[in-house]
Parts: sequence; structure tokens; C-alpha cells
Amino acid sequence: MDITLLYFEGCPNWKTAAERLTLLAAERPDITVTHRLVETPEQAERAGFLGSPSIQVAGVDVFAEPGARVGLACRRYATPNGYEGAPTLEQLRRLLSDA
Repeated sequence: MDITLLYFEGCPNWKTAAERLTLLAAERPDITVTHRLVETPEQAERAGFLGSPSIQVAGVDVFAEPGARVGLACRRYATPNGYEGAPTLEQLRRLLSDA
């Protein structure tokens, strides 16, 4: 399974998402994670970048919410502990087991 982590440097939350995806890739050899830096509004539009970090499987943002807007902004994720800057490891495991 190919996973793309999209991010921009101005938001530190992508590093947390990257660490969690690295753990998952170590658990599951079928997962390949690619990091993709998004630097301009034009790149964000082309990539369907809904904020940093964004996680895409087969080019689809797997955490997209209705009405989400493309742009260079930090993203917030609803987790069992409230809103955080990245999905929890368990949320990622559950989502990717269904993919």
C-alpha cells in the first residue's frame, strides 16, 4: 500500500504523523510511505492538500471531511483525546487495515 504524507515546513505536526507512519510501515511490510513537500498554493491545489499533515492512499485524502478546503495551513484531527495535529497511531492502524 502506497501512502503519501503531504506537508509544509511551517507546520511541525507533520513530523508526528511521519513518526507514526514509520511505525506502521515497520509493522507492515506492504506499506510504503512517501513524503511530499507542498510549498505553494498552486502545488496545494494540484495535490488536493487539505492542510499539514495530509495522508493520502492512492491519491485520496483518507481523513478528508466534507467542506474541507485546500490550502497551506496546519490541520487538526479529531482524536479520542480531542483535537490534535495528527491522527493517533490507533486511528491510522484502523484506517489502513480497512484500506
